[in-house]
Amino acid sequence: MVTSSQLSPRGDFRTSDSSIVRGIAERDIKQSCILIVDDEPLNIEVVRRYLELGGYRNLISSDHAGQALPLIGLNRPDVVLLDIHMPEVNGLDILAAVRSDESLCRTPVIILTGSSDPETKLVALQAGATDLLQKPVHSEELLARLGNVLRVKAYQDRLCQHSEELEEAVRRRTAELEASRLDVIHCLARAAEFRDDDTGQHVIRVGRYARVIAQQLGFSNERLNILEPAAQLHDVGKIGIADSILLKPGKLTPEEYELMQKHCGFGKKIADRVSDHEEQFLRRHTDIGARIMNASSSPILELARRIALTHHERWDGSGYPLGLAGEDIPLEGRITAVADVFDALSSKRPYKPAFPLQKCFKIMEEGRGNQFDPIVLDAFFTCRDEIIQIQIDSADTD
Repeated sequence: MVTSSQLSPRGDFRTSDSSIVRGIAERDIKQSCILIVDDEPLNIEVVRRYLELGGYRNLISSDHAGQALPLIGLNRPDVVLLDIHMPEVNGLDILAAVRSDESLCRTPVIILTGSSDPETKLVALQAGATDLLQKPVHSEELLARLGNVLRVKAYQDRLCQHSEELEEAVRRRTAELEASRLDVIHCLARAAEFRDDDTGQHVIRVGRYARVIAQQLGFSNERLNILEPAAQLHDVGKIGIADSILLKPGKLTPEEYELMQKHCGFGKKIADRVSDHEEQFLRRHTDIGARIMNASSSPILELARRIALTHHERWDGSGYPLGLAGEDIPLEGRITAVADVFDALSSKRPYKPAFPLQKCFKIMEEGRGNQFDPIVLDAFFTCRDEIIQIQIDSADTD
């Protein structure tokens, strides 16, 4: 629950009990809706007359107890004046039904009873009666007690309304902050990607591919909303890699270029195109990315740290930098690995053209059980149509 002490000092969402009380003082409680339920029409007429003399006009009444609950549900009265002993339904049963209904339980109920039995009064109060008056009702006492009950009801209504307004303001501001945070994450991801991708669409596609795969694997919406931006940060460690390593197409020999075309989607083999010294630096990008992400306790950045560290691990244990194998590799890292390799295969790169889709899917299948988790790869192929649509929607443009 939000409290006034947590809100802006500018006063736009701050309140106090005194301001609410002043608001209630301005409200005409005489317009309150009052329901009277009594099996004796004469009793109803007397009470109505007292209320009308007291300035109340919004009155509803019934001498059939069986109509009480439907009338309460339909009219949502501000207060119910209820008899106890009635032939159709006992007033205490009506009271119990009101108190057990979440949408009605806050409705004040004043019991009007002809019984002088203290036990009856105690049972009524214990059942949740707001107040109790004995018949014959004294007009001034009725108006005084009714006024007090209505003021308390109005005060509670204003508190609930104000609380809802504050909660909505918090939800709105939280959504704005979340949107801003995702913008920053996306900018960071694209900043890394722009090092070797002029469009920056790679990170968007990988995030979307990862989401579709994870959805097929049964991830909840909450997990999907964390995974997609986290997967976009999979290569954030490129920020720490020299351009001479990232932007190397001019230095490739024809043999290296041919090898790159054939194995570009397979982590370690793609890295094999460079010298042993350069390969060690290139492998460092996963560790650099993980350390960048380690600076925050955000769920997105915490997951991004694991993905940055493990998306080049291989199912057979021959990946880098940790040499993890099988289910020791975090599932999100295994998902991002599939998404990342497919996008590398199907996109133009400085060292290769975009491969045709059939060739991409064939190479992906060749990675089953050695580079890729078979279950994750099955989910990827199951979502083939969605994957292709994402590729179309987020295609690179010159």
